[in-house]
Amino acid sequence: MPCFHQLQVVEMLSRELEFRGINRHHLGMYFEELGGKSENSSFPFIYKGDGWSGEILSEDELEFTKVFKVNAVHIRFTAETESKLEELIKLYRHKTTRVGG
Repeated sequence: MPCFHQLQVVEMLSRELEFRGINRHHLGMYFEELGGKSENSSFPFIYKGDGWSGEILSEDELEFTKVFKVNAVHIRFTAETESKLEELIKLYRHKTTRVGG
């Protein structure tokens, strides 16, 4: 008698953002502070949380002048629902906010 297994397919929603001037290691720590667990140790760096994941896809250096250079890190946020995705991005952006003084 054949045995059949039912698979549940969950379509995830994702959005990619770029963060400039923030150390890549700090960006990974922010995912951990939001409850994510690091899955690997090379690009793309993957962090998985409850119903979401974050991927640090790449890091580039932008040269505005010969002396003014800034890093640009590309991150993909993925979640099960639009509301969970929005909440993840909102919380992550709070961690990346820099206030001058």
